[in-house]
Amino acid sequence: MQPLIDNARTFGQRPEEFAKLAEGQSPEVLFITCSDSRVVPALITGARPGQLFELRTAGNIVPPYVSPSPTGEAATIEYAVEVLGVQDIVVCGHSHCGAVGALVRGDDLDSVPAVRAWLAHAAEEPAAADPGDPTVAQAVQHHVLAQLLRLRSYPCVEKRLADGRLRVRGWYYEVHTGAVREHRVDTDSFEAL
Repeated sequence: MQPLIDNARTFGQRPEEFAKLAEGQSPEVLFITCSDSRVVPALITGARPGQLFELRTAGNIVPPYVSPSPTGEAATIEYAVEVLGVQDIVVCGHSHCGAVGALVRGDDLDSVPAVRAWLAHAAEEPAAADPGDPTVAQAVQHHVLAQLLRLRSYPCVEKRLADGRLRVRGWYYEVHTGAVREHRVDTDSFEAL
């Protein structure tokens, strides 16, 4: 923890670099990804402060849209689309995902009931060609596509997609190589960016 504290102490010693951020934000992308500490959207994309609006959830899960009692995730998506006017939404899954791995393996999650309840939002249980594969690559990619389908059902997203003001993208990040792949609709596969 101490190196993090030391960096935080010196971080604000360059106020000229941050003054413009006080004027507001206008990110072009909502980046939805896992809470995993190995997945760092700004590092992956090279984004500077103000360029990405981020939503991080365990397993990069987009929960169902329920209007009478919306979730914090739904509010974040709606704000990004309707208020900030993002032009792209990226749902980024990653290799070695503990959440997707737990679903694939059918792990006993009784000791973490909140995690178990959250993972129930996964849309459908991701399938894996090889449940023993530590990267769970195929399952994660399938999971990303399921979350994209869920995302498309949000009223604000559906409306912006229909009028051509929004694009949604599915990415897969390999934590062990740093490679990023994007789902291509024409080939129905994840290919290098």
